[in-house]
Amino acid sequence: MRICDRTRFAATAPLGARGGNEPAKDPWRALWTRCIIIAAMAGTAHDAPQRVAVLDDADQIARLMRQSVLDHFPRLYDERQTASSALYIARLDSKLIEDRTYFVHEAGGEIVACGGWSRRGRLHAGAGHADDDDRLLDPSKEPARVRAMFVRSDWTRRGLGRQILESCERAAREEGFTTLALMATLPGEQLYRAFGFHETTRPMLTLPDGVVVEGVAMERPIAPQPDDC
Repeated sequence: MRICDRTRFAATAPLGARGGNEPAKDPWRALWTRCIIIAAMAGTAHDAPQRVAVLDDADQIARLMRQSVLDHFPRLYDERQTASSALYIARLDSKLIEDRTYFVHEAGGEIVACGGWSRRGRLHAGAGHADDDDRLLDPSKEPARVRAMFVRSDWTRRGLGRQILESCERAAREEGFTTLALMATLPGEQLYRAFGFHETTRPMLTLPDGVVVEGVAMERPIAPQPDDC
């Protein structure tokens, strides 16, 4: 049972019998109270609605990407790898915005999460430019790319990353793609695994300054269109 189901049940659960002055013992009521406290302390994904990014968002997105790397990468990469990643991996590809395949979540006028997908050949930032970066992919033979997923440190674990992945999957499916592919950095690996991605290879990525970081190449079949949609 999900927490939301438990809280709905708690609202209608019986209060329990009282014996004398003994207070009722109702674990569901305790859970309901705890959920109210948690909700008051921290926002949810509903507090940061999603929209398609526009070019005016570029500066905010770039700052978010860099800060996200500086906050999350030290847990799994060393100081030199983190600094290099902040320069080369946290680099906005404006083509994603121009193609209208990039999403942001906004709260209080600030972008707190970003990420998207691409119908073009480039798989990830940080490795310079290749001749086929802008090549349009063949949906019947090639996977769409998931690109540049970043969440502000105080908005992690609130479902924003999953919402972006769901939007990527839905949009790529509408264009005829049947598979999603990405190159994960280590901090994002668990999110992608939870969404159904599986590891294909674990390459060492050489950034333009010669620093090497471990990546995780991953793929996931795109789920069929639900019958009721």
